[in-house]
Amino acid sequence: MTRALRPRSRRLTLLAIAVASALALTAAATITGRGTAAPTVVPANSSPPTITGTAEVGKTLTANKGTWTGTEPITYHYQWRRCDADGGSCSSISGADQSTYTLKTVDVDNTLRVVVEASNNDGNRSATSVPTAVVKGAPAPPASNGCAKQPSNGTVQVADISSPARLVIDQSQVSPSTITFGTTSITARFHVTACSGSVQGALVYVTAVPYNQFSVPNEQQTGADGWATLEMNRLSGFPATPKQQLLVMFVRARKSGEPTLTGISNRRLISFRVTR
Repeated sequence: MTRALRPRSRRLTLLAIAVASALALTAAATITGRGTAAPTVVPANSSPPTITGTAEVGKTLTANKGTWTGTEPITYHYQWRRCDADGGSCSSISGADQSTYTLKTVDVDNTLRVVVEASNNDGNRSATSVPTAVVKGAPAPPASNGCAKQPSNGTVQVADISSPARLVIDQSQVSPSTITFGTTSITARFHVTACSGSVQGALVYVTAVPYNQFSVPNEQQTGADGWATLEMNRLSGFPATPKQQLLVMFVRARKSGEPTLTGISNRRLISFRVTR
């Protein structure tokens, strides 16, 4: 006859069975896990590369790699390609293997694409962008007016002026204010402007016309106020006629180092009244 288990013994037996079952399940799971490898995936493109930037010589284009899936880590390599105006007949550009590319003159009238290659330990795949707009040449620089700097305190240095700007002789003075047949010397002053200011450093030349009425002084530089002062002495040819009413002077302003008839130089005739 079998003796019935006491309640305490029955509880211990059930607990031992539960523990043994748990240990068995854990061991089975451990063995199964050891034999299962994580899946590996070659890179795949789900959104193609794109290019941003202006298709113009001198501008920089930037490639976006697009969207990729696959086992990490994934590395990316860029290759820019030059294509015809329709985006075909492409060829790789030597050395253009960064995510940015600065457009050159040779790219004019062509389009560009970028090829992105994605690689991981399981393999590599590539994807190509759509072509850019047709590349245009760099715009011509704005035409210079010859004025390098704005006037400082109303004064422009002659060294800061270049063609097509021109010197302008806009004012003149003579002393004595009334020239007579008995005048033996003249102080002539001429004011030079350009680029909206008085010009400092311009060389001013003057001579009476016809010649031999007054001496021809050496060229004089204009000061910060734009004025140049020249002294002229009477010669035997003055007055030119017994009825002379005007003393005409040929005046020239120029930049040192430039030919007298070109560059920013300018010339004009100025007359002063003559009385007996």
